[in-house]
Amino acid sequence: MLHPIFSTVLGHPDLVAEHLANYAALVRQESAEAGRGLVARIVAGVLAAASVMLALGLIGVAVLLGVLHGSFHWVLVAVPAVAVVIAAICGWYATRPSQSYGFDDLRAQLEADLQALRTAGADHGR
Repeated sequence: MLHPIFSTVLGHPDLVAEHLANYAALVRQESAEAGRGLVARIVAGVLAAASVMLALGLIGVAVLLGVLHGSFHWVLVAVPAVAVVIAAICGWYATRPSQSYGFDDLRAQLEADLQALRTAGADHGR
């Protein structure tokens, strides 16, 4: 007697092909989700780096203007502060812990399939 998996593969290859196609679709979906999160973090990191460079330049200009005019004005602090705040927000977003649990659906599906195979094997052994 053949194991139930072999009789299913031999008797219904279309079901096996459909099951494998569904696995491929699940992998594609989960990879797309993980990719979107990664791209968002990379973009946030690039924006944070650009904002830090902009903030450094604006701070330098503010210091030069303050020294040149010999007076202090609130705009000399406010303009670079906006760039610093943007850099801080983007840096926080880029470095925060990942909220996605990548490939959990795929793991659960594999576990369910393995459990079904174990059950079929145990039933077959009796």
